[in-house]
Amino acid sequence: MRKLIEIQKKLVPEILEVTERRYSILKQISLNEPIGRRALANLLELSERTTRSEIEFLKNQGLIEVQVSGMTINQNGLDVLDDLKELMDEVMGISHLEEQIKQKLKIKKVIIVPGNSDDNKAVIKDIGKSTYKYLMSILKDNVIIGVTGGNTMFEFAQCLPEFKKEKNILVVPARGGLGREVEIQSNTIAATVGKKLCGSYRLLHVPDNVGKDIMESLMSEPDINTTLEYIKNVNILIFGIGKSEDMAERRKMDLEGIRLINSRGAVGEAFGHYFNRNGEKVYETSTIGITVEDFKSIENAIGIAGGSKKAEAIIAISKVKKDLVLITDQGAANKILELI
Repeated sequence: MRKLIEIQKKLVPEILEVTERRYSILKQISLNEPIGRRALANLLELSERTTRSEIEFLKNQGLIEVQVSGMTINQNGLDVLDDLKELMDEVMGISHLEEQIKQKLKIKKVIIVPGNSDDNKAVIKDIGKSTYKYLMSILKDNVIIGVTGGNTMFEFAQCLPEFKKEKNILVVPARGGLGREVEIQSNTIAATVGKKLCGSYRLLHVPDNVGKDIMESLMSEPDINTTLEYIKNVNILIFGIGKSEDMAERRKMDLEGIRLINSRGAVGEAFGHYFNRNGEKVYETSTIGITVEDFKSIENAIGIAGGSKKAEAIIAISKVKKDLVLITDQGAANKILELI
């Protein structure tokens, strides 16, 4: 495919240019629907004249719907996006970037979506969709799936289609509850994913940051203990990668604790543990759920995070587990290359 693309660039370069522009328009409509013409032009940095012309073309081709509320993509448009993805990944250099990041981080697999979620929050939806597609490629019956909380995990759960056929799949929260936003709690995400996959789920009705005495007492409760046993036997783990300072804030860490983790060079957090750029544990909170040792032994671990601000955290976590699958965006990937 690469050779064919290079030939096309030499003979008819305008074809690839137009294809890339129309692909980008379809992609942004799918991520931001319903969206108005002016908002779309600003998002893609196109003139309104060019945007108007391309919208008219896509509408006439039966790929999008144009209504008063804005533009939406239809099934034909979604099919075109799927069919073009492999070609456009080559044209836009994403396939090469995936291989570069995989080699630099020395991990199992890297999947990159276009854009930078620091600049465009809709890119997180694309990370969620890519996570779903990868999960489908490895999903089997008789598995236990562990999920964490967070905004990116929320988008992953939302993009899952609802299965009709019942499957022998159990979904569990990998951690206890954290923060006040119910929608992005691991329990909520576990329930959503379990229902959509037409499987079952269990909840962990405990906060993630509890004292050791309370934690030991909670773990003796039969229902909690049973859930923890399932968590210890997770086959597939899907988890968000967090910046250390963001997670410290969510955990309501005091100023002294924040100063301590910063002085030790913490850049990333996962499962209640804070890591420096070398993947070394520099601080541990008293938490309940999956531990770092559990994490290292899980067969399929999928880390998802986007935005250039998450680059250091991604680098740190990738050094903890070398058979990690990373799903991220161009913003994070480019920053990783810059940092390494």
